[in-house]
Amino acid sequence: MTDATVTVSIARLFLSFLKLGMTAFGGPAMIAHMKGLTVKREKWLDEATFRNGVVLCQSMPGATAMQMAAYVGLRTRGIWGALASYTGFGIPAFLLMLTLAVFYAGSRTLPQVVSLFSGLQVMVVAIVAHATFSFGRETLRRLTDVFLTAASALLFWHGVSPFAVIIGSAVTGMMFFKDAASFPPSGRKGKGNAGTAKQVIIIVLLSVAGLAVLYGMDRKLFSLAALLIKVDLFAFGGGFASLPLMFHEIVNVRGWLDGKTFMDGIALGQVTPGPIVITATFVGYLVCGLAGALLATMAIFTPSFVILVAVNPLFDRLNDSRYFAGATKGILTSFVGLLLYMTVKFALAVPWETGKVLFGLAAAAALAVKINILYVVLIGSVISVLFFR
Repeated sequence: MTDATVTVSIARLFLSFLKLGMTAFGGPAMIAHMKGLTVKREKWLDEATFRNGVVLCQSMPGATAMQMAAYVGLRTRGIWGALASYTGFGIPAFLLMLTLAVFYAGSRTLPQVVSLFSGLQVMVVAIVAHATFSFGRETLRRLTDVFLTAASALLFWHGVSPFAVIIGSAVTGMMFFKDAASFPPSGRKGKGNAGTAKQVIIIVLLSVAGLAVLYGMDRKLFSLAALLIKVDLFAFGGGFASLPLMFHEIVNVRGWLDGKTFMDGIALGQVTPGPIVITATFVGYLVCGLAGALLATMAIFTPSFVILVAVNPLFDRLNDSRYFAGATKGILTSFVGLLLYMTVKFALAVPWETGKVLFGLAAAAALAVKINILYVVLIGSVISVLFFR
């Protein structure tokens, strides 16, 4: 059952979110534009329903803006509407990132490109540091939060798997944060939906069957897809939460890319519309070509989509659970530690000199005063080509 007050076609949902996705710079900031489209202009959803969606998407793994696109489609036209809005919103970012990855693979030894990415490395440090500060300011409210963040960062530094730390943080959160305030009440009671449950089961079975076929055909493609599925399942806190998990598995564990190349992918992810997690397309292309780019993109977005569709009817019950709220709080605090660890890791990978230090501080200051990140990256790219070698 849907919540639309007006009838909207699947095609219109797709085209509306395709257009929105072409200008989706700023990640979660796009949620305000979605609200303008779906609540104010088209009136597909009312204010309360949209607000409930924001709460739900923030508490689920995956990129928040992508999840909200799926939520709008889900509430208006069911699972097919969710697929239409989700894919429409993500296609522009995928196509642009694929184009940039092809260019990068063929030209990264050119002097101008070397200069460009020398400066972009510095900007990546500034971007991740800014994300750490912003995430920490919103998440760390008590001394216990700070302690868990510091403990998580130390565990990451000593090589403990991020997935193990996240699970441990969830368990710790259930013990120590279960009395923390949960998300605001949604004002509605969720109901199970047998039709949706069957559709979710079908998607899961098809995904498992696809992975089984892939396992028999190409083990490396299978490993890439399975890895990014796992990353997305643990990516609580939005797209930035995916990056350290990806870095750990792709650079540290498997050695498919070196740290500098991965950082270049993050930088390119900032000049594309859509979520930063579209870096998965870049990784997939460099590791396994076009097939890798397609599979990596599907793998990094499918699990969170399925979770959103499955959990939506049950969200109010979860939202009322002290243990769910505690686990979510624990996971979010561990992600601050993970981002802090990645900031230090990326900073140590940069060959610092006076010019780069000043450049990094200027980029951080620009982000702190809320200059659009696209402008920061574009202006920084020009400076990099002109001044860095």
